[in-house]
Amino acid sequence: MFKRFALSLLLAGLAGGAMAQSYPARPVTLVVGFPPGGGADAVARIVADKVGKILGQPLLVDNRPGAGTTLASEHVARAAPDGYTLLLGSANIYGSDQLLYKSARYDGARNFTGITRWSSAPMLLAVRKDFPGQGVGDLVALARSQPDKLSYSSSGAGVITHLATLSFAGASGGLRMLHVPFKGGAPSIQAVAAGDVDLTFGTPPSVLPLAQAGKLRMLAVSTAERSPLFPELPGMKESGVPGFDYTFWFGLFAPAGLPEDVAKKLFDASTKALEDPDVKARLAKQGNLAAPSASLEEFRAWALKEGQESKALTQRSGAGLQ
Repeated sequence: MFKRFALSLLLAGLAGGAMAQSYPARPVTLVVGFPPGGGADAVARIVADKVGKILGQPLLVDNRPGAGTTLASEHVARAAPDGYTLLLGSANIYGSDQLLYKSARYDGARNFTGITRWSSAPMLLAVRKDFPGQGVGDLVALARSQPDKLSYSSSGAGVITHLATLSFAGASGGLRMLHVPFKGGAPSIQAVAAGDVDLTFGTPPSVLPLAQAGKLRMLAVSTAERSPLFPELPGMKESGVPGFDYTFWFGLFAPAGLPEDVAKKLFDASTKALEDPDVKARLAKQGNLAAPSASLEEFRAWALKEGQESKALTQRSGAGLQ
């Protein structure tokens, strides 16, 4: 019996090694839980293009927005762990999704294989162009004087743009504002540009084009200090909200059970892509920093910790199940 068990382990190891040597033999699908045009989509397309060239097969972006980002995550969690279906994910898969969506039956630690971080960036606090205030202090004062009057948009309940605003509201003394969720960053920002909502925390790729066109105004970055990506914008500390410091990131995940050799191949290709000067420049133009992880193990431990913090923030927010 022991011999049969040992033989099965040996055969499984040989199969995994053979798979890694031939991987990828066909195009790979990268699932993104947001529609085209938003911050996640921009990161996905820039990095995936280079990773595909390194691997010798294209990484095809498959946008699957809906129910926050849980439709995309659920799809990947159920996919075969063969490296041909990947997820551009973030901290929410580790717990906040399950708190907010009945349909989220996956668990980040059990149902996904973490590979590496792709990007990191501050968020941008943006307001409609005719907002009656010039800085963060004016916004906070107005929200305090008129509870539940100001509205803010997000790219979905429980995702980064929602949690950033909840965290900001808490750090500003418990502001009460009306939440208007959308299916993606692009429509969320468009709602601010159209004047349908007052403010949002958006990703740089979503906010910058509309700000540059004069259709909305940027008040600050979401980090405590000024960001080298946006030196003209104040950080939250100098804006009067010293307890708020928020960044967002995107990383590469696969279904649980992915052979470690395949994971390493994807890790190495991602690291090489993110070290490419052209990729760095294109990401920076979109307001993102290339941020590859040091190793598979480092990313998995770090992402789990980030996920636990995100889950705790969601629990404190009181956001309800949908």
